[in-house]
Formats: sequence, structure tokens, C-alpha cells
Amino acid sequence: MADMDPFSLLSLEDELTCSICLSPFICPVTIPCGHNFCQDCLLATWKDSYTCPQCRTVFPTRPELKKNTVLSTVVETFNFRTGKKSVDQMSERSPPEEVRAVRCDTCMEAEASQTCLTCMASFCEEHLRPHRENPNFRLHQLSDPVGDLLERICPDHHKMMELFCSQHGRPICSLCLQLVHKGCSFITPEEQRNVKESDLRGKLGLLDEKITKNENVIIQMRDMQNKLMDSATNRKKALAAEYQQMRDMIGQEERDALSAVDHEVELGQTKIKGLVKKFTENIDNMSKAKEELHSQLSQSQTLAFLQASFDLPSAANFDPHTPQISLDSKKVKAAQAVTTALREHLMEIFKQPLEGRLKMLKPDERGVPVSGLPKTGQADAAKQKKKPKSQPGPAIPTQPYYQPIPVPVELMGPQGGWRAFQYPAEPQWHPGPPRLPRSHSPGPPPKAGPKKKPQQQTKKAPQTTEGDTGCKSFSRSMENLLDIKSRGLTPAADFTGKPETSNIPADISSAEKRSELLKFGAILTLDPRTAHKRVALSEGFTKASVSDEHTNYPDCSERFTVCSQVLTSQGFSRGRHYWEVKLSSNNFIGIGLAYSSIDRKGPTSRLGRNAQSWCVEWFNVKLSAWYNSSETVLAPSSSKRVGVLLDCEEGTATFYNVADRAYPFHSFVFPFAEPVYPAFWIFSSGSSISLCKLQQ
Repeated sequence: MADMDPFSLLSLEDELTCSICLSPFICPVTIPCGHNFCQDCLLATWKDSYTCPQCRTVFPTRPELKKNTVLSTVVETFNFRTGKKSVDQMSERSPPEEVRAVRCDTCMEAEASQTCLTCMASFCEEHLRPHRENPNFRLHQLSDPVGDLLERICPDHHKMMELFCSQHGRPICSLCLQLVHKGCSFITPEEQRNVKESDLRGKLGLLDEKITKNENVIIQMRDMQNKLMDSATNRKKALAAEYQQMRDMIGQEERDALSAVDHEVELGQTKIKGLVKKFTENIDNMSKAKEELHSQLSQSQTLAFLQASFDLPSAANFDPHTPQISLDSKKVKAAQAVTTALREHLMEIFKQPLEGRLKMLKPDERGVPVSGLPKTGQADAAKQKKKPKSQPGPAIPTQPYYQPIPVPVELMGPQGGWRAFQYPAEPQWHPGPPRLPRSHSPGPPPKAGPKKKPQQQTKKAPQTTEGDTGCKSFSRSMENLLDIKSRGLTPAADFTGKPETSNIPADISSAEKRSELLKFGAILTLDPRTAHKRVALSEGFTKASVSDEHTNYPDCSERFTVCSQVLTSQGFSRGRHYWEVKLSSNNFIGIGLAYSSIDRKGPTSRLGRNAQSWCVEWFNVKLSAWYNSSETVLAPSSSKRVGVLLDCEEGTATFYNVADRAYPFHSFVFPFAEPVYPAFWIFSSGSSISLCKLQQ
């Protein structure tokens, strides 16, 4: 290949970079849709289905992978020009040379029959006759034809290397043994070959043993896979039977409730019919009395009129009234109340994640009993019990409770000044009372004053039973995850790197509803100067989508050239700000924050792979938090709407799954060195993110 300017090769770095690992291709392969990837990177993405990570083309069967030799040659040239060593070159072994016939050194035509180690030459049968017939050659040492005769000659003494130095691990001649390797142990090359062959056979046996063990493990895993499928079938049957039993029970309850209503209707109808019959008889009696009165009034003789007597019927002495008949019997009311309470209870249960429902259904099995608490926890509980009743403040239950708090999972930053907090799937057990909820205000916390706040908190505290407390305090504490300092709580387990809880703002998570977060809503637009050419902006620079076709953006220093990313036009260095992002899918998408000083050109410009950005990333079925190339795996989430609350004063960024409420699932804690910008990474073709319009 002709010499090329190294700077012209550098311009091809983007085209010679794998879009999965963001590094130069290593053993590049081409798939039927025409895209190229590193073979190992592509196989790592193919788990359950065979799709192209770039264009998302689905293949019914695994395509046959073939090495792209042209692209591999260009990558090797690029690595050589830029000083990088190709992995293919490191792992590639030269093919064994073909065994060629040894020619006679005299005639250079016939095939040699033997080699004279004294003459250091090979001879055919014709030219070997002097060695066989002339007595002067009887002391010459003959051997089978040797093709690499020159390689067996000592370069220092030009003698045959007939020995092997065991101490230095190299062949030597007799003069080497007397001069340079004097005192070294030595053996013949044949003996050394036998030793090495024995060692290699031992390694071969070890490999065979390991291969057999791996094959046995594969067989066991396949058996386990079959057992897993059988277990899943049995588990599904058991679950279906349980749910069918619950449906039968609910159906019976429904029939009983409807039967109670029908029975009450029947009783009411019978009572009404009886009263109607009685009032009809009264009307008949009073009608007859009315006819007698008319007959008496029509009497013309005065004496007969005066002697006639008339008595009103008994019904005329009472005023008729409509009876109060309704379906408000005790049984009907109880059935209605039970149905409503059961529906509300099920709604509260189904709002919780699956792991938290059992603790609501079985409050007695929520954790370690009081006797199992640490001594400090028991002492705090005892202090709560000894608290005088006359002391002002809200009545707070003293039994232990569940409180999910963010657990620091890693230390970040060069001085350990940054910490990432992850919310555990299981709530942590803590002694003492839960903190009552308080209103969320955009300003600083109120100053201490007259003790009127406890009375207001007492009004807001829900009056619940023990079982209801486990339900509502759990759901409320899920939104108050960062307020550790004001509660005086500590994590249930020790961890490396104790967090500075004072750096966690107490009022970020005090809002129990999404409307409280919307008070800090920010209006954002995407910056076209930073958008990668694969990223297309639309809808007034509020939507970013990615495709294989490049957009005709002008070149500028702010634009990302390797990673399909984009920043917003607005950066924040003060105050609190909240925004929400709508995702088209939960795969190959990242949402994060970045300084304006983030690299825009190299592979390290990807969000979370440097010290200038933080990112929450969906990659295949895995959800991870990234900072400075350090990954924290989070619980999987399929939310299509994600909220971000940035608190510049406290140096925190909290990510929420937005539904009926905002549920936090990860937080970054870091000091601000410069303004921070919302940032987005979109990789899969056809995927998009949209900045949501926030309305209170």
C-alpha cells in the first residue's frame, strides 16, 4: 500500500470505529444488512434474538459471520500509522511452512539421502560414495537429511550446536560449553525435546480434562434449563390455581352480596304490598262512609234527619304517611362497605412494587422483631416509650418500621468527593418513628420559631391502624428517600465510604406528589450545535431522533463527532430545576448531565465514560448508572417517562420514574465545578427522546 499521510488516516477514525465498543475494529465482521462490528461485540449483543444493533434489522436465524478482510487491512494500516498494535497481529500465528525436500549440496539437483555433520553439507547417494568408501571419511558423522543445517550452527563459533543449556534454555556448541556456559548443566537436544514433549502432553491432558469438565457443566446446565422450564410450568399452574380460587371466592362474595340485596328488595316489596292493601281498605271504608253522609244529607224530613246517627271510620282519625322503606339494612350496608374497602385495599396493594406487597399483606413478617434490633435501636425505642405524655408534639408510633433509604454504592471523583446513591429493592429495617410529611417549598427551609409546627404536623399525620401504617408509611417513604439527616437514621448495613448525609438536601424528596416537583419545572430546548450528525432535531428543537442518514449540520467545535449525543442550550449553576423526558423505547438510550468541557471527538465523549458527565443508561435489558467509566447496575425499569430533579445548591441530581407519582430510582451527589447541561445519548436507529411540556 502506498504511503499515506497519517493525518488523512486520522480522518477515517470515525469510520473505522465499532459503534458498540467505540474502539477501532477488532476482527471486523459484516452482517447481511451491510453494517460492520467487532465479532466479540456483536456476539455479546445477540442473546435471545439476532438483530442489527444499528438498524435493528431482525434475522430469523443467526447469520453466518465472515471477516471483512478489506476493512481489517485498513484497520491494521491505521493502527500501524497511529502507533497502535492490532489485536489480530498479536494473536495471528504464521502458518506452518511446507516441508521441502533437502537437496544435495554438490549437484544441487538430486534429493539428499544423508547429511554429514562434520562437513556440514548434505549429499545424495552418488556424492555420498566418498564417505562410504574412502577411509579418510570414516570418522565423519552422518545423519538423516537436515534442512535447517545453518540454523544448527553456532553463530559465535561456527560449530554444530549439539548440546542444550538447561540453565539458560538455549542450544550451545562444545566451545560455548567450555567458554561462555562453563559450569552450566546441559543435556542433549533430544533429551530436552523429550522433557518439553512430556510437559506439553501434561498440558494437553489438563486441557482435555478442563474441556470434559466444561462439557459436563454444559450438560448440567441444560438439565437445569429443562428443570427450570418444568418448574416454571408447575409454578404457573400453582399461581393459576391460586388466582382461580381467589376469583371463585370473590365470585361467591359477589353472589352473596347480590342475594342480600335481592332479599332486602323482596322484604321491602312485601311490606309495601301489605301497606298498599291496608290503605286500599281504608279508602273503601271511607268511601262507604262518604256515601252514607250524602244519603243522610239528602234526607228531606227533619225529624228523621235529626234522629239519624253517623260515626266516622277509624281510618279517618289518622293522617296517612309514606313509610320509609330502603335497602339500608345492616347486611346490605356491610356488604357495600366491605366491597368498597376491599377494592381500595387492593388498589393500595397493586400500587406498590411486587416486593413490598407481602409486607402489606403480612405486617407481622415485615422484618426483625424488636428484640433483634441493635442496642442503640432498643435504647432509642425505650426513650420513645419513656417520653412524657404532656410533652408537646405529634403522637408518633414507637414500633420499628420499614424505611427505604438510598444506599451509597460507590465513591466517585479523584478525591472521593462524589457519591452515587441507589435505592434498594427491599426496604431497610430501622428503629424509631418515621418523620411526618411536610410541604415542599422552593425556598430555603424555614427558620426555627415558636413551636407551632408540631401541631400542624399532628393535623397532617394520618390516623391509621398498625396494618394501615405499614401500607401508607411505606408508599410515602418511597418518595422521601433522601431525607436522612432530619430522621436521624443510619443504613442497616455497613459500607465502604460513609456518606456525608448533610450533602443530601432534605427537601428534594419531601414532595409527595408530582405537582410539587413541577414547581421547579424548566423549559428546555436541544442545542443543534452539539447534535451528532446522526441525530435529527424536530418539533421546535424538543425532539431528538437517530437514524443512519447524516443530517447536513455545519462543522463546529461543539458538535459530537463519535457518539450520537446532544446537549440542551440551557445550563444550570444555581437553584433547583426539574424536567421530564419521554422515551420511545427502553433500549440504547441514555439520560444524564454534562459539563460544557466534555470531550466531543473521541470515544471517551460518551456520557458517563469521563469525569465531566453523569448518565443513567438503558442498554439491552440492563439499566445502569455511569460516571467516569464506573458502572452501577440498577433494578430494571420500563418507564417511558423519566423525570430529573437537579439541585445546584446541594449538588444532587435525582432520577424519577414518572407515573401517577414520581418514584426516585437513582441519585448522583457531586459538587459543581461549572454549569451543568442536560444531555442525551441515542444509539438505536429509529429511537427518539422528547422533552415534555410541564403543566401543573
